[in-house]
Amino acid sequence: MKKTSTFLLLLAFAGYFLSCVHEVSILEDKALEETLNSRSPSGSYSYFILPQSDDYANIPNQDVKNPITPIKVTLGRLLFHETGLGLEPNNPVSKETYSCSSCHNAERGFTAGRFQGVADGALGFGVSGEGRNKNPLYLGDQVDAQGARPLPVINTAFVTNALWAGTFGSFGANEGTESVWHQDTLVEINFDGLQGLEANNNRALIVHRQVVNKAVTDSLGYTAMFDAAFPEVPESQRYTRKMAAFAIAAYFRTILTNEAPFQLWLKGDKAAMTNEQKNGAMLFFGKAGCSSCHSSPSLNSQPHRFFALGVKNLYQSGYDVFRTGPTDKRNLGRGGFTGRDEDMHKFKVPQLYNLKNVGFYFHGASKTSLRDVVNYFNIGLPENPEVPTSQVTPLLHPLNLTENEINDLVDFLENGLYDPNMKRYTPAVTMSGNCFPNNDSQSQHDMGCQ
Repeated sequence: MKKTSTFLLLLAFAGYFLSCVHEVSILEDKALEETLNSRSPSGSYSYFILPQSDDYANIPNQDVKNPITPIKVTLGRLLFHETGLGLEPNNPVSKETYSCSSCHNAERGFTAGRFQGVADGALGFGVSGEGRNKNPLYLGDQVDAQGARPLPVINTAFVTNALWAGTFGSFGANEGTESVWHQDTLVEINFDGLQGLEANNNRALIVHRQVVNKAVTDSLGYTAMFDAAFPEVPESQRYTRKMAAFAIAAYFRTILTNEAPFQLWLKGDKAAMTNEQKNGAMLFFGKAGCSSCHSSPSLNSQPHRFFALGVKNLYQSGYDVFRTGPTDKRNLGRGGFTGRDEDMHKFKVPQLYNLKNVGFYFHGASKTSLRDVVNYFNIGLPENPEVPTSQVTPLLHPLNLTENEINDLVDFLENGLYDPNMKRYTPAVTMSGNCFPNNDSQSQHDMGCQ
């Protein structure tokens, strides 16, 4: 009898303890909801819910000249991964060996998997992009490399002006900058009156020497898909880089991290995040002040804002880089585009989902973990002597986070914002049947794609 009474007492205590834990969890969820409500422009935390990828009517910032349709998305997904478009490399040895996804592969958060993206002029893939290196047959200035860390093509439905400087797109942040659109033939694309994705994708296909014309679409088997995607476009204009750019833009807008734990929590599954991740979210939207800049559903800024954080540029970060250096105007960020003194060294606020395995952070890839990023903001001191102190945002200041708070904030950024299934946005095969994201012999070997 005594043993039974003890057991019942312990059982009652366990039930009471679990009830208390449950009540505390409910209170924590309620506190986070209230914090999010206070940060939401709509007054409701539902503002931060990303749309479903096939809910086209609720995907924002669509170009009126390019509404999303299923066939456009399918075509864009294939073209983005199609190495068969790489027909004008600087050296014939690289023909049909690279694609848009060479610098934006899904396994690394749709980034390059290394500090600098390299398309034409590189060999290899490694496990997830880190093994891509310069082809020894290329000179350094022949390599198609980017002057800043590649931005992920994730949640770009919330991007109105593309690139770190917001250079491309006729509207949004670029309204009133028309006087600088004549600076080169690529920026002149802004005169076409396009949203940022459409304008930038058109530019990218040109810069990366990818070819789209009727002969190419016929040979690769895409002509019927272009016909179905753009029946209203005259045939003389249909099989072009511009229409390919439109299809890829439609595809981009559907790449949404709507299965991340934070998204599931927002939609009602309060067990989707751990207590540590919830604490991290409270810090993100509260004490740490991250949401002062990262304020949209994708946790970029809307409208786009640009800040100088005093971080190093790519050429300063200790890597063996190509086609960039001290005189690269891309080091000046927004100022390199507008030429305005007040814009110098300011870069766009990027989205924050699926950064856990990107491996390189800030525009110059000067940090290699999200913990490094959080520590940089927590210390609050600029590291680049080339950036005048007067340009550095006053939002960069010591945050006075404790070690436990740093741990929780990093956990939220790494895991609470991580959608584990980005492969759902990639095709099984492309129409050419080529390997992707790269099709050179070393990449084929690395990926087991022969």
